[in-house]
Amino acid sequence: MPGSRAPPSTGSSLCSARPGPAACDPSARRAPCTAMGPGAGALLSRGLVLCMWLTIHCAGPYAEAFSQEGRAASRADLWASANTSLLQGFRCQAASQLSQDQLSALIRRMASQQVLLKAWQLSCLANLAALHGLQSDFPLHPPDLLLFYNLGQVREADCRAFTRRAAQGDTELLANLPDQRAALQHSALACLGVSHPPRLSASDLLLLGALVCDMEASSIVASDPHVLQNLQCCPRLTPAQQAALNTLLTSGRTVLGPPISWNLEGLQALGPLATYISSSLWVQVQEAVGLGFFGSMVAACRAGRLSQRDTRRFVTSFLEARAKAKLMSSRPKRGTGRPCVRGNITAATLQDDLFLVHYNCSQLESCLGSHVLRANLDPLLQHPLPAECQRVVKAKLARIYPRGVPEEQLRLISSLVYLYSVVEISQWNITSRDTVVALLASDVALENQTEAILQKFLDHKGNITSALLVAIGGGRLCWMSPRQIQAIQPSEFRLAGALDTSSCPQSRKNELFVKAREAFSSTRITAAYYDFIRPFLGGAPTEELQRLAQANVSMDIHTFTNLNPHVLQNLSVDNVRTLLGQNVGDLQKARSHPTISSWLRSLNRSALDELGLDRGPAGPTSPTRTHNTPWTSHLTSTREGPGEDARTSGSPPAHLGPLPLAVALPSSLLWLLYRGALRPVGTHNVL
Repeated sequence: MPGSRAPPSTGSSLCSARPGPAACDPSARRAPCTAMGPGAGALLSRGLVLCMWLTIHCAGPYAEAFSQEGRAASRADLWASANTSLLQGFRCQAASQLSQDQLSALIRRMASQQVLLKAWQLSCLANLAALHGLQSDFPLHPPDLLLFYNLGQVREADCRAFTRRAAQGDTELLANLPDQRAALQHSALACLGVSHPPRLSASDLLLLGALVCDMEASSIVASDPHVLQNLQCCPRLTPAQQAALNTLLTSGRTVLGPPISWNLEGLQALGPLATYISSSLWVQVQEAVGLGFFGSMVAACRAGRLSQRDTRRFVTSFLEARAKAKLMSSRPKRGTGRPCVRGNITAATLQDDLFLVHYNCSQLESCLGSHVLRANLDPLLQHPLPAECQRVVKAKLARIYPRGVPEEQLRLISSLVYLYSVVEISQWNITSRDTVVALLASDVALENQTEAILQKFLDHKGNITSALLVAIGGGRLCWMSPRQIQAIQPSEFRLAGALDTSSCPQSRKNELFVKAREAFSSTRITAAYYDFIRPFLGGAPTEELQRLAQANVSMDIHTFTNLNPHVLQNLSVDNVRTLLGQNVGDLQKARSHPTISSWLRSLNRSALDELGLDRGPAGPTSPTRTHNTPWTSHLTSTREGPGEDARTSGSPPAHLGPLPLAVALPSSLLWLLYRGALRPVGTHNVL
């Protein structure tokens, strides 16, 4: 059966090992078991030891209680045994106190454990590595980290090896560093000696990996057909790149050959690229091959191996092609006037991966009875229904439940939430946090729906807890009303840890900062306070940023680009240079970012010179460019300590005072360790 075939591949050897695409919405509702396994005690013990070491190492006088030999041995053991979750709690404030060897061990441990860090962690870690002269060890470093390295410090002899390693990273991490992203591609092409526009050979493509994701459409068409493997590394394709992909597939130059000769195995090898194939190409594919592939794609989606959004894009294109083919080839049939032509839909029908091929949205309306829908809502919505079919299901539910969808069914309709008005949501009965999480889990709920769903929950005496905030994601804070934000207790806000609010409108960022300052105002030590308040600084006023500048917090460039642009205009060059500290050189990597660009335009020549910048367009090299290409013929790097040539900025690193445990690890991780120590083995997290 088509549904039993292997799902399409979602990866390639050219791409880094990363979590797969988001699962279909129904699959996402099934939360994985969170019980602590037999080895949890050992992991917890190592975690607590690491916490204790970081506290002791950064606590000044307390460190004297330990012998030099004991401390050296414990440090080596800690970096050798730290687990992934602890390494993901990396903080530059604590790491800036490490010696060269300790930092090197930490970075290598991250590479061996394939630790996925966020952009703000990687950018400052890259600067620390440069300050300690560790960039030359790049073959042993995580590929993501190489994306942030100072390309002007990479030796020409190492450029191919560096490019190959960096190309395995996730270039989406450079979203806030447009100049670094452009410089990386420019450097890679310069290393290959490729002209512009590039016509990439198979060997070039093998080296470039995911860097091809930033290539122009014309380069994709002109390059060797092996470019398909590179494109599989891309999280998404632009419309122009999609058109280039279809042009390349139409030409028949790829290993698949012309569309008429495509087979199931070849299509499955395309992975998610197949979701971009146009309807005009699907018309040319043999019917049996197309149907077999359709079933495998739906099966992959229902199993959570392909996102419902991507699968719906494929389904829409494929069904459009079938409709065109039938219109051109079929003759008028008798007896088609009765409403349900295909036969009534049953529970067994909904298990067929070709369900949407057999039943279009019109037939779904005619053949789906109320009893079957009520009893089989979940398996129905596991199919990637086109928008028209989703509206059919919504209308049927309205007829079945004229007073509002009951709560047990609400948990199943997350993919339909965007269709409901505030008035319709007001009829719902939402008493459980599980219902809130289910409704908001798919990211299809819009601003008004998010606010309305949360308000129904609050109206039933519900509380917005830290667990709920973490479960629905920080982005949902953007769509909460000011009154709902104020309803969050400071203690719950603290326990929620770092919430990503960078996508919020400025007005909401301002409100969230006020709430965060209320939640963390009791934290007296500035370094710890900064660690907690960092995710919410996009709404900080001028006075707050000036106060942090005086505390030498060394703000990362990603947090800096998220600041209020109007507030940034009020900061002096000295304020900014002190605020960024050892990360000030990253201004060059982000100078085209709208926030940075606007601020730089307000500066005079002397201010730009003070920052090591000029008014011209950003180039691929470091702020003080002295070479025609980013690849230098030599790299001054010693293993004795950080040297001037190893720095990525013109300012010395900030020398911070003793740091508390709270700086070394995020609050949410400390809370999990505490909860884990108290919770018996076999228990589950409960929202």
